[in-house]
Amino acid sequence: MNASMNDHQTTILELRRLVARFVAERNWEEFHTPKNLAMSLAIEAAEVMEHFQWSTAEEALAAASDEQKRGEVADELADVLAYLLSLATALQIDLAAALESKMQRNAIKYPRPNQ
Repeated sequence: MNASMNDHQTTILELRRLVARFVAERNWEEFHTPKNLAMSLAIEAAEVMEHFQWSTAEEALAAASDEQKRGEVADELADVLAYLLSLATALQIDLAAALESKMQRNAIKYPRPNQ
């Protein structure tokens, strides 16, 4: 694991640049069309699901305490994130702004239950 990056200090822009640099170093830009990236994103998300297929809710939660399983899921989530970042870059979508806007709409659509 790269100790220089973590969720508390790394920006989305830094992650986007990391993925873009990796892609550029391999001359893969021509293949990173929105269609291909969207398909790859869905495929990688399905690979995350494979780790929990046929698991009970309790078994799925237990993955958090299984170091090997967590590592495998972390690898798949990293693939999902890389494709998500690449797709957002290809479509010039600001992910932070998109998430904030979506959460605001969700708050209206799904108001808090009365307490």
